Amino acid sequence: MQGQVVVITGGAGGIGSAICHRLAQAGAQVVVLYRSDPQKAARLLESLPGGKHLSLQADVTQSSTLEQAARRVAEQYGRLDLLVNNAGITRPVPHDDLEALDDELIDQIFRTNWRGAFATVRAFRGLLEQSPAPLIVNISSVAAQTGLGSNIAYCASKAALDSLTRSLARALAPHIRVVSVSPGWVLGEYASRMDPALLEAQRTRTPLGRLATAEDVAQAVYAAAVYLPHTTGAVLPVDGGRPLG
Repeated sequence: MQGQVVVITGGAGGIGSAICHRLAQAGAQVVVLYRSDPQKAARLLESLPGGKHLSLQADVTQSSTLEQAARRVAEQYGRLDLLVNNAGITRPVPHDDLEALDDELIDQIFRTNWRGAFATVRAFRGLLEQSPAPLIVNISSVAAQTGLGSNIAYCASKAALDSLTRSLARALAPHIRVVSVSPGWVLGEYASRMDPALLEAQRTRTPLGRLATAEDVAQAVYAAAVYLPHTTGAVLPVDGGRPLG
């Protein structure tokens, strides 16, 4: 990936930061898109190996900010080789509490997790087409398949994201590849707010005996970019074999 240009939405978060580090270690020039914390993004840039990295403010629910970011990437790099749609939101709501899953929360989740990913692809498509081997990676979740997750809308949004992966893989072929990377539980900031007993129960149900880390997700993104040139429209699980548990 030496010299390649990558854009990562939600790049300053836990999973996003791990992806940034892994790709920078491989020689990529990393563009971190953040929504609201420029200091956090700046600290991340300072920690990345290599040079010519960049942080840009962009809200995936506001297409105009994505278009501005795409113009800035075009000015500075003139190309884009890998787009990682990592930005996402959720909030725990019991699946049987239909009243707590109000319309506003549902709309927020789909605006960010599905529409945001589509809008980001739309904004950066022109730059991706200038790469010799462009790739889009959508960070999904096994909740898309299991229907088990922080809330029903979150599960549905990730299922829609996987459907987007398949649709875009057809629509953008043969030049642009599109894959989903689909983690199970990932240790980090979100998981740290959960009941430790719940996390232990999830771990014991995982055939590989541990929950995923952000670095596991980052390795899957790297593998899709470097080792899977004939893969598109696929969902790559990073779940320790959870469906087998």
